[in-house]
Amino acid sequence: MKHGIGIAIASLGITLGSAVAAQTAWDMSVVWPEGNFHTKNAMTFAEQVAEATDGDVQITVHSGGALGIKGPEGMAAVRDGLVPIADILMSQQVGENPALGVETLPYLAPTLPDLALLHKFYRPMVEDIAEGMNQKLLYMTPWPGQAVYSPNKIETIEDLKGLTIRVVDANGDAFFNALGAAPLQMPWGEVVPSLAAGTIKGVTTSSSSGVDGAFWEFMDNMSTFNWQASSNIVTVNLDAWNALDVEDQEAIEAVAASLEGDFWLNSANEDAAKIATLKENGMTVSAPSKELQAALIEAARPLWDAFKERVPEAAPVIDNYLAVRGE
Repeated sequence: MKHGIGIAIASLGITLGSAVAAQTAWDMSVVWPEGNFHTKNAMTFAEQVAEATDGDVQITVHSGGALGIKGPEGMAAVRDGLVPIADILMSQQVGENPALGVETLPYLAPTLPDLALLHKFYRPMVEDIAEGMNQKLLYMTPWPGQAVYSPNKIETIEDLKGLTIRVVDANGDAFFNALGAAPLQMPWGEVVPSLAAGTIKGVTTSSSSGVDGAFWEFMDNMSTFNWQASSNIVTVNLDAWNALDVEDQEAIEAVAASLEGDFWLNSANEDAAKIATLKENGMTVSAPSKELQAALIEAARPLWDAFKERVPEAAPVIDNYLAVRGE
């Protein structure tokens, strides 16, 4: 009898061992620091995925670029299976597909409601691009509007002349060149070292990143241009995704759908909180005057048509969005 019990226990051990082995563990690449709201969103997502799948899928969030994946490498890394899942700044992926730069066209979607409307037309294209790169889009979350950080206050276009300023993508490069500045494209990980070295004097990024980089140590002014929309996407490698049970896939999709609205609200709340932090640390925060705003928009509009000519497959997305907006 004791021998039989031993066999039964051993068999149970094998069964339990198999169950543990069947658990899916995904390492998630995030380039933002641990305190960034996108990283916190990712951690919330990971926690709820574990709960919704009864522990079948465990996602470990690696912040601060700990997995060695740089921003512009995000989609390629997921495509090639270097990481199974990642939080990715979409505008930095234009080297993979230029249509991923639609939402960063200057002043195309300057507010969150504008961006939500644009996504009604744009998201299906992003999903198709992701699928063509062997990955599935789970959710999209916008950054707060893109501000301009500078040593001196920017009150006119002339104040931008010759300013060496970090931009994220080709649309930012074209826009600030048109304004007479000297833009340099660089991923987030290079920004603070470049400021410290004096390679750049200004930065265009969100209020959130301004706090992440403690920009008050390098510059005195931040102007809320809100000139560019910018979203992160979370994608999962299709091979990793297809290896899951259908029940777990459906549970993860439900979690992503239920959280995305909250993540958008987090972005709006983040902006107000981080602007307050910038002020508390001595940074002067201002908004463009009506005259400056009009001049900026005038400089931006020709870039929309240039983009449509360069990336014709994106033209219907832009045109349909503008039609609904009455333009």
